[in-house]
Amino acid sequence: MTDRRKRPGGTTPPPDPDTRAEAASELSGLRSEIDALDVLIVGLLNERAKLGLAVGHAKQAAGWSGVRDPRREREVLLRVTMTNGGPLPQADLLGIYRRLIAATRGLEDRDRTAAHAAGGDAANAETATTADETPRPEV
Repeated sequence: MTDRRKRPGGTTPPPDPDTRAEAASELSGLRSEIDALDVLIVGLLNERAKLGLAVGHAKQAAGWSGVRDPRREREVLLRVTMTNGGPLPQADLLGIYRRLIAATRGLEDRDRTAAHAAGGDAANAETATTADETPRPEV
């Protein structure tokens, strides 16, 4: 194995070809694992969003006038904090979840708006919101 310590002057010697090939193979495998996890994460996020829409329908049926439930949001954030074992820092994970909660609230709000515009309830307006539910990247 090559000595990977820094030379005097701060430069690291280049890896030998075998080490470079092993590292490239490992990198490719790790990226494939991340890609597979991304597919699962997107599926779970969309499943969560569908449940959020169902929660919105239940809120409306129960007579709730708004979509926001600060107590429930605090419970979710607390549970996420208690579940996190790292290495993702708490602040970063909470930021992700705050954005997820906001996106879900946005879906609920658009669903209610579409239902109101269609003259019905949110549970029956699902087809009216499909075009509006397409995620758009934040700029």
